[in-house]
Amino acid sequence: MGWFGKLAFGYMGLLMGGPLGAVAGAALGHHLFDKKQSYANGRPTLIDTEQSQAAYFVSMFSILGKIAKIDGAVTRDEIAVVDDFISHLNMGDREKQFARQVFNEAKDSRYSIDDFAVQFYQISGGQPTVLVSFLDLLFRIAAADGRFHPAEESALNRIKEIFRISDEQFINIKGTYFKDVNRYYNVLNCTAESSDEEIKASYKKLVKDFHPDTIISKGLPEEFTEFATERFREIQEAYEHVRQERNF
Repeated sequence: MGWFGKLAFGYMGLLMGGPLGAVAGAALGHHLFDKKQSYANGRPTLIDTEQSQAAYFVSMFSILGKIAKIDGAVTRDEIAVVDDFISHLNMGDREKQFARQVFNEAKDSRYSIDDFAVQFYQISGGQPTVLVSFLDLLFRIAAADGRFHPAEESALNRIKEIFRISDEQFINIKGTYFKDVNRYYNVLNCTAESSDEEIKASYKKLVKDFHPDTIISKGLPEEFTEFATERFREIQEAYEHVRQERNF
């Protein structure tokens, strides 16, 4: 990363501008650099490729910081995902330290995740492979604590629109990390807004109505009994997923 050493003079904030420049400048203020390097005329010069690489780097870790904090707190599991991602990047210890500093500065910055996402889209040139891969990483962080917080889902939906990713691709990525909880609520004749008590009451009624013994006692046709048995299994599965999701 030839651009990294040139950040020692603090020029990247001016070159990037906007949210990325602010975060880069703040991160540089907390980062240790080797200031013994010399440059022509005493000033570093970034070529276009280096500037793009630096901006891509800062925007990526800025968004990671925002998505980790968007539900109110950054968990150890989320930090572990970010650390694992950083550890597999082909860069030196100084760059990895800077990545963590950008992450920390961005998560508490006054800029929104949308601000960073817009700049990331512009920097990436709208390349679908880059954008889809990055969205996948964001879902991995959102799923780290085992719960899909409404604020995370809302932010990722907005990023999907900014990145111009199709609904189908978004649903496929989401399905990799999260089950369709709404489907489970529907099976229980409830919604995500239903109280725990309402869900439990609906579950008990459905279990009673579709229990195989109940169906058999009514003397219904075998085909209906098979349908009811499958329905009973779905009710049990749905309730278990909702129960775990709500922790009751």
